[in-house]
Amino acid sequence: MIQDGFILVDKPEGWTSFKTDRFVGKLLGTRKVGHLGTLDPFATGLLPVFVGKGLKFLRFCEGFDKGYSCRCIFGATTDTMDKTGEITSENYPSSDVLEQLEKSDYELIRSAVLKVKETKEQLPPAYSAKKIDGVKAYELARKGEMPDLKPAKITIYSLDITDISKPEKGIAIDFDCMCSKGTYIRTICSDLGDVTGFGAYAESLRRTVNGQFNVKDAYTPEQLEKMAEAGDFSFVRDAAETISFLPEIKLDPKQTKDIKFGRKIAFPIDVKIEGEERIYYRATSEDKLIAVVFPAIENGSLVMRIERLYAHD
Repeated sequence: MIQDGFILVDKPEGWTSFKTDRFVGKLLGTRKVGHLGTLDPFATGLLPVFVGKGLKFLRFCEGFDKGYSCRCIFGATTDTMDKTGEITSENYPSSDVLEQLEKSDYELIRSAVLKVKETKEQLPPAYSAKKIDGVKAYELARKGEMPDLKPAKITIYSLDITDISKPEKGIAIDFDCMCSKGTYIRTICSDLGDVTGFGAYAESLRRTVNGQFNVKDAYTPEQLEKMAEAGDFSFVRDAAETISFLPEIKLDPKQTKDIKFGRKIAFPIDVKIEGEERIYYRATSEDKLIAVVFPAIENGSLVMRIERLYAHD
């Protein structure tokens, strides 16, 4: 059975990311399964799941930017910053306030969106998978303990309102967001509520983008089951696709042989090394991935170091 590569899953609401892993593992008959970018149970959308030898590519993808579509409700707050939590405050705008907001084309909310878009540091939610001394924050929060969370640097590339409506209570805005790794959309909703003074929480959340992958190319669990039952495993993709964003170095036959035997070779292009951060490259030969490599200085010379060898897989 095919079980090496990755699958783009459209995770349904109510499933944890780990339940999605188990589903894929059972479908393909393997326990070697792991996902890229955890999604909250109430969230839906794109969840790349790696299987078998595909797991060897997972760690190179952890810095991917993400895209989301969200519906935010103004007028209340919850302890989890989403619809699954307990309501902690209510401040729904009155009919007069709603009328004034509508006349101004919701200027207060639009201004809040512009302000929150400029956020450079964000405090993760207490109910999150962020780990504190090896313990997930939500595990501490459920025990009534306050997790010791630290602000993290983030980038919000875009935050665009797509719709504003008036549900039975409050105001609902739909927005699309592109952001860096580690950005919490629930916190964006909470911040919008703070800026407007109404309070706010996420009612729905859908991941649409993860790196170079889009939810439009993902499969629901029902679709995956039907394809597997028909013996069609075309949904398992080559994991080498996930690192196509890395710059490529094409090796000649001698360089390829040297790398396979672990020999040191000169780095084939001129690059500057700044600090200790490693810059990774795809080393290929005849369009086949051989290794992920990085440049390093050894004895005054620029050499190619192997981060991960794939030639023997």
